[in-house]
Amino acid sequence: MSRKRIVIFASGSGTNAEQIVKYFKNHNSIEVIALFTNNAHAGVIDRMSNFNIPSYIFNRQEFINSNVVETELIKLKADYIILAGFLWLVPLHLLRLFNDRIINIHPALLPKYGGKGMYGMNVHNAVLANNESQSGITIHLINEEYDKGRILFQANTEITHSETAATLAEKIHALEHEHFAKVIERFILGDI
Repeated sequence: MSRKRIVIFASGSGTNAEQIVKYFKNHNSIEVIALFTNNAHAGVIDRMSNFNIPSYIFNRQEFINSNVVETELIKLKADYIILAGFLWLVPLHLLRLFNDRIINIHPALLPKYGGKGMYGMNVHNAVLANNESQSGITIHLINEEYDKGRILFQANTEITHSETAATLAEKIHALEHEHFAKVIERFILGDI
């Protein structure tokens, strides 16, 4: 059986992307074949080059209004797309091509604190401003709306009285690194 081929979409430093690559490095059934990014200066590019994973850089026009990205994904024979810190809404033509095969991670317990503009520290600040007792991560399939796709997995962490957005971000990153690759694996292998 040939291995399932996953492509990571990321825009930032790429710590989640790196964890995913390490997890699947010698996997029997799944391999990371490429990085796609909309940020030519993203730290994730260097992280991926350390693993000899090629990077494809694209702009908004190429992503939304053309088939440039779609054509590359087809050429690469990609089976799944993993969004690891990628902030743009995925256009319908890619959603159709990869129906129920695009997985995202969100740094809160959806459906709370999702939607446009809710990413990174914006999420953590909103969670703290509302005096929540816990936060966490949500790993979900994507659809045409921000953070509205089918939830595959959630994990939570308690919020202490002395919590800051920075300390909460650290807790969330730890949950992401612990769970994201495992949930991707379970979904691709049909366990969830």
